[in-house]
Amino acid sequence: MLRTRAWVRRLAPLALPALWGGVAALWKLTCPLAHQEGTATRIATSAVFFTVGTGLVLGIRRGLARELKQVRAVAQAAQQVLLRPLPPRLDGLSVAAAQLSVARGAAVGGDLYEAVATPHGVRIVIGDVRGHGLAALGAVAAVLGSFREAAHDEPELGGVLRRLDRALGRHLRERAREEHPAVGGWDPDSPVAEEFVTVLLLEIRRDGAVLALNCGHPWPYQLGSRTEQVVAGETLPPLGAFPLPDELPVHRCVTLPPGEALFLHTDGAEDARDASGRFFRLRDVLDQALREAPVPPAALIHRVHAALLRHTGGRLTDDVALMVVRNDRRDDRRHDCRHDRSRVPAQSADPGPRRTRPAPSNR
Repeated sequence: MLRTRAWVRRLAPLALPALWGGVAALWKLTCPLAHQEGTATRIATSAVFFTVGTGLVLGIRRGLARELKQVRAVAQAAQQVLLRPLPPRLDGLSVAAAQLSVARGAAVGGDLYEAVATPHGVRIVIGDVRGHGLAALGAVAAVLGSFREAAHDEPELGGVLRRLDRALGRHLRERAREEHPAVGGWDPDSPVAEEFVTVLLLEIRRDGAVLALNCGHPWPYQLGSRTEQVVAGETLPPLGAFPLPDELPVHRCVTLPPGEALFLHTDGAEDARDASGRFFRLRDVLDQALREAPVPPAALIHRVHAALLRHTGGRLTDDVALMVVRNDRRDDRRHDCRHDRSRVPAQSADPGPRRTRPAPSNR
């Protein structure tokens, strides 16, 4: 029944052209005027069949356009579930992110990002799957799905990373079985064995301390009075390339004061080249944006994207993901003072006339 209805909907735009075609064929076969030899008759016959043909083409085109629109809507909804838009604010932090995919018509590719507020702080992941485009979506889904659960469940950042590693391992084993069903296990010659994911995990605590675990991913830039790239020790190998070590070195890389931001990116940004082979100078673009005026996170993302597309002429060779996280917790100190009796209460900007209270009596 459902298939019959689907076929009826698809063939409905062709009903009127088909009716016109039947009338034209009947007129050609039965009408004596259609068998006369003459210029007027030939013109009339040609006009009838041209109208029928045009109607058929337009009907087919209209049906295909409607079906394509529906497919795009479904694909867009699936992409938004996979790489959902981030909320503009998370626990006092302003957040913005976006991605450029090399796959035409795709909103997501081989890059991933996510940010969630947890009891342990705001936890952030940004990563890059080896390869790009729609072929990498399976690994993106495995890593993001695991992070969204582990970020809340695991008290330590190292536990989150191990959960991501196990989720990616399961995904790679399942793909290996699908590509080599006769083997029944892991095949080292499989292309899946060469798939890995670079990952940067961050945890931003209430005091602005930023903890990090880096698995082969570019370090972020800290945007304050000047632009500086954060470097906190050696990085671990990408997930999927080698097993994780027994001890995971969680680095306290920076402290993010109120008003300052972190700019996270995948290597597709700094590896992008123009027609002459020159690399995109991401740090210079960030410096210029900071010199002009304080730029909101979403506006900074838009500016870097525009500069990247100008540099490459719109011809990207790798997916690019960008994220900005700014500390807007400006009222934390006053909030703490109001709830801590051992501290001096905050004064207002215009105290006005002071009132002197009488000294307490010793009676």
